[in-house]
Amino acid sequence: MHRFFISPQALKDNRAILRGTLVHQIRDVLRMRPGDEIVLLDNTGAAYRAELVTIDRDTVRARIADKWKLETEPPVRVALYQGLLKGQKFDWVLQKGTEIGVSVFVPLLAERCIVGSLDDVSDARIERWDRIIVEAAEQAGRASLPNLMPPTLFAHACDQTPANGLALIPHEGEKSRGLREALANAPRAKAINLFIGPEGGFTEDEIARAQSKGVIPVSLGPRILRAETAGLVAATAILYELGDLG
Repeated sequence: MHRFFISPQALKDNRAILRGTLVHQIRDVLRMRPGDEIVLLDNTGAAYRAELVTIDRDTVRARIADKWKLETEPPVRVALYQGLLKGQKFDWVLQKGTEIGVSVFVPLLAERCIVGSLDDVSDARIERWDRIIVEAAEQAGRASLPNLMPPTLFAHACDQTPANGLALIPHEGEKSRGLREALANAPRAKAINLFIGPEGGFTEDEIARAQSKGVIPVSLGPRILRAETAGLVAATAILYELGDLG
């Protein structure tokens, strides 16, 4: 059954009124008809089974048949601070990270990023990232949408790392502390902030700055992972180790 995130304001009593791009998706892309059923997600953890009643040019109306609470969000909040990547690699990280269970994405401008400044990240690109997250969350059955934060400088991100969370930075130069050990030393952490570099990784100065702000370097094993792979591997390992992935 197709799933769609909607605003809670679209729901009233046992009815739902859908507008905007959802109308095009339901009517023209999926070619759905009155009587078909969909699942609506209000981004607060509630899901609604709805039967389509009317499909017009600008509006879709549906009748709510059932409501339940989704239990698909991980128990720990993983924030992925991902260095900006070239081409569509960042899109892929957003899509797969959403499927895995990442809660927050922070596009990161580091020294080795091909993007020269934050101004080079266009509004159109950010809008595309938003769409990718929504579509991936719908497909994965997420109860709520991951937050996409504004692109930020690496130094500023280090300064703003939440004090009550565990902050980790995978680094191939780290030989003594693995990811599992770092997690074992913070068993009650409810938020994990994960810093991943761009192609070429972080510079030694960036690693040193992160450490000075309490970010802990960790190893992800003996093999060197690509920038678009490292964050997904680390996020998956964190969620597994903390009991979210079975």
